[in-house]
Amino acid sequence: MSKGSVLPQYIAGLSASFGALCMGASIGWSSPVENMISVNTDYGFPISSSQFGWISSLLTLGATVICIPIGFAIDWIGRRPTMLALIPPYMVGWVLMLFAKNVTMLYFGRFILGMCGGAFCVTAPMYCTEISATSLRGTIGSFFQLLIVSGVLYGYLVGAFLPLLIINILCAILPVIFAIVHFFMPESPVYLAMKGRNDDAAKALQWLRGKDADIDDELKEILDESQKQIDMPKVNILSALRRPIVLKGLGIAVLLQVFQQWTGINAILFYSTSIFEDTGSNISGSDSTLIIGVTQVTSTLVAVAIIDKAGRRILLVISGILMAVSTALMGVYFQLKESDPGSMDNFGWLPISSICIFIVFFSIGFGPVPWLVMAELFSEDVKSVAGSIAGTSNWLSAFMVTLLFPILKSAIGAGPTFWIFTTIAVLAFFYSLFFVPETKGKTIIEIQDMLSGGKGVKSEDESQT
Repeated sequence: MSKGSVLPQYIAGLSASFGALCMGASIGWSSPVENMISVNTDYGFPISSSQFGWISSLLTLGATVICIPIGFAIDWIGRRPTMLALIPPYMVGWVLMLFAKNVTMLYFGRFILGMCGGAFCVTAPMYCTEISATSLRGTIGSFFQLLIVSGVLYGYLVGAFLPLLIINILCAILPVIFAIVHFFMPESPVYLAMKGRNDDAAKALQWLRGKDADIDDELKEILDESQKQIDMPKVNILSALRRPIVLKGLGIAVLLQVFQQWTGINAILFYSTSIFEDTGSNISGSDSTLIIGVTQVTSTLVAVAIIDKAGRRILLVISGILMAVSTALMGVYFQLKESDPGSMDNFGWLPISSICIFIVFFSIGFGPVPWLVMAELFSEDVKSVAGSIAGTSNWLSAFMVTLLFPILKSAIGAGPTFWIFTTIAVLAFFYSLFFVPETKGKTIIEIQDMLSGGKGVKSEDESQT
């Protein structure tokens, strides 16, 4: 009996997650081009600081509005076709960015790019968890966050060394590369079984596990679970979402996404360049963004390597407490710097090291884990819509944090603003410690059993350790 190969799963997971790299590049685009388009007017028309603020934030707003509609689409037409269907609008978004003649074209371009990226944020994690063997689900499910931060770094890199036109072209070709690669990947066998296409599900699963793999037991489990969902009395989606087990899972998924954003990641990334410059270091703004991008990618790689060994909850707990410590230290630095100018002149290392600590531990915990858990908690009949609600909460939170951070910083000062993030990180720590279930190595049936009040049956992987 052959155990098959893990390589096809990695290839399919990386290809789906390449859509996250496209979104990451759109996020990373903003920082290096700000001076190009607002100071140097490289587009050929003036852009004010407030207009640039909207150009940046419309990306997250576009992602917010698409998540719930895309949740229905991936159940209607499938995971793979939905992702491929995003490529034409993605190209429309980049064409608007490439040939913009006024700021309105930039607004529409960024909004469309945000919609496409937000759609990937729901679809890719779900596809990755559905194609993965239980023992690899954490690793492959974390590819999504890895490719997002890699895309951000890509945006930083091309933005640091190239002119605006080339930056836009190099970002615009990424969706085309995704389409070429993912076209040859199979549909999720779980989705195919859910639609009664059992032969297609078997072919897809065989491709994913390797041609010599014995898939009989796993296929039977997928088909049995799908049949169970088919045999259940048909109810509308609102009634299904009101089931206690779904509400519990939805509460966990939404709160993890909210904590991911409200602990301050986007605000800290936004403020990092000025922190590096304010401390009197010789590191330029563009170099600081590259340092942060490399730190994010490296730390997320560590998370991908350990998430199926360490588990989800322990990474969230460690992440939460160390994000709290680092934001508290940043708050102390800025409070003392504002109240007693000159008192922190010899402590420039403190905010820089605090930023690095924050990014490292965000990247191993609250960066990848909420997206993974979002795709693990729900049964097939509600997974798409429930996941899209969680995704909406993430992007809405990102939009609000980005909008509110400069307002709070101006109104109450940088120190108290960072202490707000500290308080939220402490709440995230305790919530993860006491309320987030450990899904490592568990099947969907075992996870549902845990959510319904059972303790879950030990998986085969766990019983052998």
